[in-house]
Amino acid sequence: MDDEVLSTYPTEAFLSKEYLEAEKKLLWPRVWQMVERETDLPNPGDWMTYNVADESIIVLRKDDGSLKAFHNVCPHRGRQLVSVPDMLPGKVHDVRGNNRKNFICGFHGWTFDLDGQNTYILDPQDWDNKLTPEMTCLSEVKVDTWAGYIYINMDPDCVPLKEWMGRAGEILGAYELDKMRYKWRQWAIYDCNWKTAIEAFLEPYHVAGTHTQLLAYGDYYALSKQYGLHSVSSYDTRDDKFKMNESAGTTRAGKGDDPRVSTYELIRENYETVNYSASTESLVKAASRLKDELPEGVSPQECIAYWLKIAKEADAERGVIWPEIPDDVMAETGLAWGLFPNQNILHGVTFALCYRVRPYGDDPDKCIFESYALERFPEGEEPETEWVYADPTGDNWGSVLAQDFSNMQFVQKGMKSSGFRGPLPNPHQEQKVINLHRNLANFMEGRGAPTRLDIE
Repeated sequence: MDDEVLSTYPTEAFLSKEYLEAEKKLLWPRVWQMVERETDLPNPGDWMTYNVADESIIVLRKDDGSLKAFHNVCPHRGRQLVSVPDMLPGKVHDVRGNNRKNFICGFHGWTFDLDGQNTYILDPQDWDNKLTPEMTCLSEVKVDTWAGYIYINMDPDCVPLKEWMGRAGEILGAYELDKMRYKWRQWAIYDCNWKTAIEAFLEPYHVAGTHTQLLAYGDYYALSKQYGLHSVSSYDTRDDKFKMNESAGTTRAGKGDDPRVSTYELIRENYETVNYSASTESLVKAASRLKDELPEGVSPQECIAYWLKIAKEADAERGVIWPEIPDDVMAETGLAWGLFPNQNILHGVTFALCYRVRPYGDDPDKCIFESYALERFPEGEEPETEWVYADPTGDNWGSVLAQDFSNMQFVQKGMKSSGFRGPLPNPHQEQKVINLHRNLANFMEGRGAPTRLDIE
């Protein structure tokens, strides 16, 4: 599909309850999924739950510092070990705690240590002493880490996480996301399918129609490429004078004849309207100096180079050291990565704006939508954050994200129209969307696969 051919795919992946049920068996138990950041479980005995579809997983930090994960279910009669209420709006995002020494089932008191082994059964003789450790232990789940994230996979025969991440993991790893910390994190129950939601953030092609106020500051022509399971979008340009590796991402010159001014205006507008994320205050302040410190007539390339230089120096003075990004990584780095199946990372050298979506109950018209900002802070100055439920309004999320919300539920509604003939994704700018459905079909026994539209 990287050949940029005209293609389409069916809408059942968004609308069908039967497809949603099939995801519970074919998709979610077989993919690596991000649970949380490692910093959320810093100490031995720290633990939390992660829910997706009908599955609930307990992830914990052991005394030796390693991570363990188990299905949140007692092998006796099936009660959840940790009671996890449904994620009703404004209620429970997850359940977590610390200093855990064991898990005790609230139904009959069966007890399990942090390795998942059963340590207590009331009246084991009643089973004629035929219960074995294999019968009475918790069901283990694969757990691993990448870039400061904790991931789980319920498939005991899954490929290693490093292999799953592939080249996308290598490129994003160069940005040292593990050294970033939460700036804010919010979630909502939203009225669309989880795939409708993540697709809204997989491409910049929608900027001209959705975020029209941004057009005064920059051009948003884009491209996207597939990387196996994952994919990347980059800002493209129709004007060769703006072509450079840096122009593919968030640090780029804006629209206008004077890049000293347009660079600042673009980065300031993005930062302030995307809930003070997708950049940093340091980068915005450095861009505000360009007009005073650079001569008139400077090229966009020279402007970008100087901007990054002074921003890097200013950050170093306050204890924020930038990672050194190799040239080959910079050439591929792009603007934002879609990590299959439900994660999106828009990254910069010291920040990231990220999204995750999950199904909500048995309703294909709803999802759990989560967004969070990461940033590198001076040691000890990172803010204390927790997941906050936030209704999808501009006051809560910023005007740009609110504009995205204004589309998503109506895309979900519109796809139900008998007059809708099927999606026509942009072959150049929406490869990430096509790739999502190609990979979904590989897990979903071929259902929903993109097909070519061979038109003479």
